[in-house]
Parts: sequence; C-alpha cells; structure tokens
Amino acid sequence: MIGVFDSGVGGLTVHRALVQRLPQADFIYLADQAHAPYGVRTGEEIVDLTKAGCERLFARGASLVVLACNTASAIALRRLQQTWLPGYRKAIGRPVNVLGIIVPTIEKATGLPWEHEAERRGEKVEALDILGVFATPATVRSRVYEIEIDKRKQDLAVFSEPCPELVPLIEQDASVVELAKAVESHVQTLKTRIGRFPDRVVLGCTHYEIIADLFRAALPAGTPLIQQPAATADALELYLQRHPEYGPGSGGGRAFLTTGTPGPQNGLVQGFWGGPLTFDAA
Repeated sequence: MIGVFDSGVGGLTVHRALVQRLPQADFIYLADQAHAPYGVRTGEEIVDLTKAGCERLFARGASLVVLACNTASAIALRRLQQTWLPGYRKAIGRPVNVLGIIVPTIEKATGLPWEHEAERRGEKVEALDILGVFATPATVRSRVYEIEIDKRKQDLAVFSEPCPELVPLIEQDASVVELAKAVESHVQTLKTRIGRFPDRVVLGCTHYEIIADLFRAALPAGTPLIQQPAATADALELYLQRHPEYGPGSGGGRAFLTTGTPGPQNGLVQGFWGGPLTFDAA
C-alpha cells in the first residue's frame, strides 16, 4: 500500500496523478488538517508532525509514504530518513520508506538527474534562464530550490516568492476573485524583484496546483509550469520498479483520512477533484 501525506488537501493533486499512473495499487491519503498550514510553523514542529503522519500511515499498512508537501519534503524528509527510519524499520520488522516531491521536481526543472553535479569553472556564469518558485514561507526559508539547482545547473537562476495566505485560502474555500487577487499580487511582486517575468515557474506547494489556472492567467501566456504531480508519478513508477520490496498492493483500494473534521471537502477541492470527496477520521 502507498501512503500519501500532506498538511491538507493540496496533496490530492499528487495523489490523483499517482492513482492515474498506478491504478491497481492501493492508496491511503492522510491530510493533517488539524495542524495546517505547515508553511508558517517552525522546523521542529514540521519534523514532528510529519513523523506522526508517517507513523499513522505505516500503522494502516503503507509500505511507502510519499510526502505530497513541499514544506515537509524540504524541512523534514532528510531528518526522518537519516535519524528516524532506520530504527523504526527494525522496530516494526518490515521494509518501509518515505519519499518526497522536491527531488523529482528539481530533476524536471533542470532536465538533469539528481546525481548530476555542475562543473565548477571559477568564472561567473551569466544566467540564461530564470525559474520562479511560488511556495510556503518555510519552503522559501529552506532555500532548497536555490541550493539544489545551483549544484546542478549554474545557468538557471532561481527566485522564490513566499505566499503565506494561499494555503489557508484554499483550505477555507475562498472565492476565485479573492484567490486571483492574491496570486496576481505574488506574481507582480516576483516580477518586480526579478525585473521581468520568470521564464518558467514551479508551483512549489501542492495546494497551488488546485489553482494552477489562476497562476497561468497572472503570468505571460505560454509560461511553462513545471507540474509536480506528473514529475512525482514518473519518479514513483521508476522507484517501484527498482524496489519491489515495497509492495504497492493490487486491489485498487482508496482511503481518505483527516486529523481535522471528517466529512465532505469544500467546493473548491471537489471542483478540482471532479466530484464528491469525503474524508474519514484518522
């Protein structure tokens, strides 16, 4: 079984792509809505909450957990992989792992494998491309996109724009008018900082995929959006081929859990999902 974890409903964008790619696999989705948004929390809080979410999903039978959350992937993933998972595997006596979404996103943004390192020649590189990243404040503070892309592709400059209000607006079913105004403000702020519009854009929070059309409308026509859900689905499919010990299941099971208020999700989410969607209590 594959677990998909997010602070809220944004991870459904990744979940849907994974289900479309692996329709026979069993999936369980957990939204930690009781503690959302993660993007304004401290690093230690994010690590603790992410670990608790993974433990819930492993207890429900998941062998793999995909952190469908940029904030959790940027802040908590490495800590969990290095300091928690080895002991946890021994304790439960079976193989389990936690994967993130930033690695496949950076691979897609650079067109290079994660293992690639740019050759350092000493002279200043004039950036040919500008990548804009819209993300939560915690992801922006981590500078994960700037750091990891610079290691691999020095002719790609990264500018990140924190959007603290977007996740709460999406979770609260804000109007399209209110959301469009917020998105337009962030796009214009980033344009002012850069001096022009970015050449490409990463929506560095899975919630933002729900309102991707608003970003497209605020950016110049034809600006490429790097799609995290598709990149994550590509990466997970390849990972499972290399690691058959993490059985994804074959019954096509689907479960949706929340630490918040169970029941139907809001209209914005259901509109994105394409129909009614009800969460059970975690």
